[in-house]
Amino acid sequence: MTRPRPIGPALAGAVDLSALKNRPAEGAAAAGGAPGGIEITEANLEAEVLIRSGEVPVVVLLWSPRSDSSVQLGQTLSALAAEDGGKWSFGTVNVDTAPRIAQMFGIQGVPTVVALAGGQPITSFEGGQPADQLRRWVDSLLQATAGKLGGGAEGEEEQVDPALAQAREFLDSGDFDGALAAYQAILDADPAHVEAKGAVQQIAFLQRASAQRPEAVRLADASPDDIDLAFAAADVQLFQRDVDGAFNRLIALIKKTSGDDRTRVRTRLIELFELFDPADPQVIAGRRNLANALY
Repeated sequence: MTRPRPIGPALAGAVDLSALKNRPAEGAAAAGGAPGGIEITEANLEAEVLIRSGEVPVVVLLWSPRSDSSVQLGQTLSALAAEDGGKWSFGTVNVDTAPRIAQMFGIQGVPTVVALAGGQPITSFEGGQPADQLRRWVDSLLQATAGKLGGGAEGEEEQVDPALAQAREFLDSGDFDGALAAYQAILDADPAHVEAKGAVQQIAFLQRASAQRPEAVRLADASPDDIDLAFAAADVQLFQRDVDGAFNRLIALIKKTSGDDRTRVRTRLIELFELFDPADPQVIAGRRNLANALY
């Protein structure tokens, strides 16, 4: 059996919440009218998010009572959590009363939803979503984390191929070169291997993105028609979890190019889409914007 493919560039660890573990706990005023779920404060963040996400996925809604769409989204997620009977945990952060937590998540607006597993964010989206799309997003999250956290069903022990176990060991130890070679060997032998394909894409992206110059975004902004600079900037933005910024940069370039240049940019954008679960709302929006840019 193979692991589900990772959601998004999760290996990047772009938002590290571990720094909050040693932060002194402070009381926070309870937010009235919270849209369901466990209210997350600095006092219970470690227990309800960091530790809990090592057992089951934790979905955190960053919201404000000033936003009607926040409340509606929270009610839908709360109902889905109840429907799934403990397969995942749902918590809410009132950004008005817990601004430091909101800052740690690096949100740009409300509502924003972040899913965590093993103490790290693995996927997120901003804005309201219809119930059926949220259902697909949650199902994809559960599939991607199945068997990887401590809260799985007892007695279900995965039989792992030795080559796959070695590849995972390389990855867990941070040996990206070794992991890439090991996963590529698995993929060469089995081109349909889901985990190997996803891992090769993820690792190749991380190696490329981490090698980009820190000023890549500034340079690309100064030369908006330079394809190579745009590619470097998109990598940096995606590595820093500015997913929409990365996608939109390349879509804007597609609108200005033609022929081989347009094909080259489109190919890179699709490669970035493939780093994510296809049901991710940002990918769905990105593909729609790409179609509009092409036609």
